[in-house]
Amino acid sequence: MIKVRYSPLLDQYADPDDILKEIRDVVVRGDFTLGQEVGEFEKQFSAKVNRRHSIGVGSGTDALKIPLRALGIGHGDEVITAANTFWATVGAIAEVGATPVLVDCGDDMQIAPSRIEAAITPNTKAIIPVHIAGNVARMDEIVKIAKAHDLSVVEDGCQSQMATRNGKMVGSWGIATAFSMHPLKIINVWGDAGVIVTDDAEMDRQLRLLRNHGLRNRDEMECLGYNSRLDTVQAVVGKKILKSIEWIASRRRENGALYIKGFADMPEIRLQAIDDGVDSMFLFFAMLVDQRDELVEHCTSKGIDVKVHYPIPLYRQDALKHLGYVAGDFPETDKQALECISLPVDQHLSEKQIHFVIETVRNFYGYS
Repeated sequence: MIKVRYSPLLDQYADPDDILKEIRDVVVRGDFTLGQEVGEFEKQFSAKVNRRHSIGVGSGTDALKIPLRALGIGHGDEVITAANTFWATVGAIAEVGATPVLVDCGDDMQIAPSRIEAAITPNTKAIIPVHIAGNVARMDEIVKIAKAHDLSVVEDGCQSQMATRNGKMVGSWGIATAFSMHPLKIINVWGDAGVIVTDDAEMDRQLRLLRNHGLRNRDEMECLGYNSRLDTVQAVVGKKILKSIEWIASRRRENGALYIKGFADMPEIRLQAIDDGVDSMFLFFAMLVDQRDELVEHCTSKGIDVKVHYPIPLYRQDALKHLGYVAGDFPETDKQALECISLPVDQHLSEKQIHFVIETVRNFYGYS
C-alpha cells in the first residue's frame, strides 16, 4: 500500500548537513541574536516577495500583532477579519487590546468583500484579510472599501507565501503583511518564526523598534516594545529554503493541478474556487465534500494522512464567547467546518502518490 504522509518535513530536511555547517559557524561566533544571517535573510526574503523591507520576528502571530501596534491600534478599536481563519489572527488582534470583528467567507474560502462594509463601525480601524490555503483574497475590492472608510489593511499571508493575483504577490496591498515560517508553512524553519514585509519606510522603522524592546540602540529605548526577534539560527534555515522557493512553488502548483483535474467530474466534491488570475500556492488542498468524516476515515485506512481545517468554527470556540456570536451567524464558515477536508499537496509528493490519493477518493464515491 502506498503511504501518503501530510507533513513534508522528513523529506525536506533529510540531508541537513549544509544547514548544520552554517549553524556551527553561528555557534562558533556566538552570534545568536540579530546576527548577520538575519539581515541576509531579510534582504533575500524582500527580493523574493518584491517588497522593500522585511523584518524577521519570533512568530507568525507576532508578525500580525506588531504592525497593529505600530498603527496605534488598541483598546476600544475594532479590526475586521475572516470568520474561518486560524486562531492566531484573532489572537494577535486581542493581544493589542482591540476587538476582532468577524466576516464570513465565500466559496473561495477567503473573506467575502461584499460582507465587509456591513461590519464597519465608528470603532473600526483596520481590516486583516486572510489568504487561506494558498489562495489569494480579493484584495482590489478590499482595498477599495478600506480607502473609502480610511482603514488600514494588514494582510495575513501566513498560509499563502508566494501566491499571486493578476501578477501581484501576496504582500502587495497592505501597509504591512505577516508571514509565518512555522514548520508546516511554505517557507519554513525549525521552530516558530515570522516575517513582516512593508514598502513603507516609517512602518519599517517602527517594526524594527517594536520587535526589539523598542530599543533605538543598546542604551536608548524609544518606546515599549516586545522581545520578538528572529533567531539567527532560524535565519540560517530560512536562507536555505529561500534558495529553492521557485521549485517549491512549481511543485505545489503541479500537484494542485492534478487534484483539480482528478476531481473535476465529481458533484460530491466542491473544489475551492480559485479566481482567474490567481496562482495558488496550495499550502494544503482544501475542498468541500459529502460524507466528510467517513471520507477522512476511509483515507486514513488507506494510509493517506488528511486533515480538517477547521472542524470547530472560530466564532464558536469558548475563548471567543465574549464576542456574542451565535450558531448560524456565519453560514459559509459553518459549511466549511462540516464539509472541508485538506489533502497533502507539498513539493515532495510524487505524481504516483497524488494519483493514489485521487484514486482513493474517487473509489470512496463509487468512481473508477
